[in-house]
Order: sequence, then structure tokens, then C-alpha cells
Amino acid sequence: MVSSQSVQDPDHFKMKAIEKIKEVTETLSPCGIESAEKEAELILRYGLQIDPVILYSDNPELNEEEELLIREMMKRRSEREPLQYIVGTVEFMGLTIYVGRGVLIPRPETELMAEHAIKMLRAQSTENRTQSSGPSLTILDLCTGSGCLALSLASAFPDSQVYGTDISRDALRYARQNAASNGLRNASFFLSDLFSALVPKQSFDLIISNPPYIKTEDIGNLQPEVRDWEPRHALDGGGDGLDYYRQIVSGACNFLKKKGILMVELGDDSYPDVNEMFTMAGYSGMEVMTDYSGKKRILQGIWTR
Repeated sequence: MVSSQSVQDPDHFKMKAIEKIKEVTETLSPCGIESAEKEAELILRYGLQIDPVILYSDNPELNEEEELLIREMMKRRSEREPLQYIVGTVEFMGLTIYVGRGVLIPRPETELMAEHAIKMLRAQSTENRTQSSGPSLTILDLCTGSGCLALSLASAFPDSQVYGTDISRDALRYARQNAASNGLRNASFFLSDLFSALVPKQSFDLIISNPPYIKTEDIGNLQPEVRDWEPRHALDGGGDGLDYYRQIVSGACNFLKKKGILMVELGDDSYPDVNEMFTMAGYSGMEVMTDYSGKKRILQGIWTR
């Protein structure tokens, strides 16, 4: 007679980590997910809360709770939910940024803009920005989303005062959580349709924005992770993708200090149109920076009137 305990249920077979990576990879690959093996490794790392070196050197055996967690993460990813939503965080400029449904996932291009803004502000003269005269810098981040831009600037300039605005209460909830979790008290976030909640005569050294810039008709052609999961209002830039640029470029001049900087992230083909907007509005000294693929991605101008 065979004991029931001697017959193992296949669903309860204890699998080791490296073998589980192979299984997750085989599940994700047919779903159209690029770099399935890399994502499978990340799922194991986050699911087991383990360093990658230890994962491969120790090759730990998964317990039942871990097995269930990995299986759930694998299922969600196979449905093309963004991995960042599944693990709940993304690294941005050395900060841990919490993300989830309802907030745009920070991109490397936006991190590039943060790096440029920090470099540019540090290079500026600080003769009239002394501790005795208040915050050394005042910065406004429009369409702040998760707060990644605002918080990276607040971290780089602890004596500054940084404000972030957004029309989404969900996004602002994440931005405030991210400020608290990173211990940044010099950043504040407000519900506002661009400049609508600002006090007249309020002025800034830098106004920065990564606005929605996808053409409405192009949203349906985006990857499922973006099209089906990320908030549409954070993507849709109108029929020509330029709706937000028109409002930002024309409105920012009312809130910039003399020689203040307006800096925006650009859509793939929007540079000529946005640069013309800057020129027509009276900005000068325009500079354009390219991203890692060589596309014109960041534009800044100086307000001198």
C-alpha cells in the first residue's frame, strides 16, 4: 500500500530559484515580452527579496508562500501589466519612487532631463541666493506625476523650495508618498491644472515639465503596457501632441523670474514646433539636448523680459 504522503502533488513541488527563472521565462516569452529572461530574474529577485549574487550562488529553494507570490507576479506580467507596477517601485536618480496604476512610470529620458537640470542649476551664479534671503532656488514641476523630477531636484538642492502640480489625485498621492519615503521636506505637491492653483506674482528660477505629448490617434499603437495600463491623461497631448506645450510655454512667462529657465521634455518629432513656440513667446538662448538614441528630447529657454 502506498502512503498518501509518499505521492507528491505536482503543484506543491518545491522548486529552486534558478529553475523557477527558467519557468517564468518560458511563460513570459510567448506573451510578446522582450527580455523575458531578464524580467523573470527581476521577478524572482523582488519576490524573494534577494540580492542577485546570492540568488545565483545559493540558488535557494522556494517555500509555498514564495511560490504563490512568484506565480501571481508571473500571471500579472503575462497580462502585460508593467513590471514596475507589479514590484511597486522604480529607481530614479538614486531615489526609490513608488508607482502603481494611476501614475506614469518614470522613463530614462526623464532621468536625463533631471541630470541636465541639476547640472545647469549648479553652474548658474548663486551671488543673489544667500541663506539669509530665503531658499536658494524656487522650482516648479508641472505634470509632476510620481514626483520623480521634483524630488530629484529637491534632493540635489536641499535649501530650495520645490513645488509639483498635477490634475490627478492618484498621482499626487504617489508624489506625496515618495516625498515622505525619501525624507524630502522641501517639496510640496498641489492639485492644479498646470498654473491654475498658483498665486499671482509667484515666481520661479526653473519651471520644468514632462507633459503629455503623444498624439491622440497614436495612443492605440503604443505597447500594451503603456496603452492599457498607464493613465491616458498622462499620455494624451491632443490631436497634434502639442496641446500642453502651448499652455506651458505661454503661461510660464507669467511665473518665471527674470533669467528664469523653462525646460520641457519633447515628443519624438515635436522639437521644431515647440522651439518655435519658445521663440514666438519671447524666450531666448534656447538649448536642445538629445537622448540616448540621439533624438532631440529636452528643450530649455531663458525668460529675459
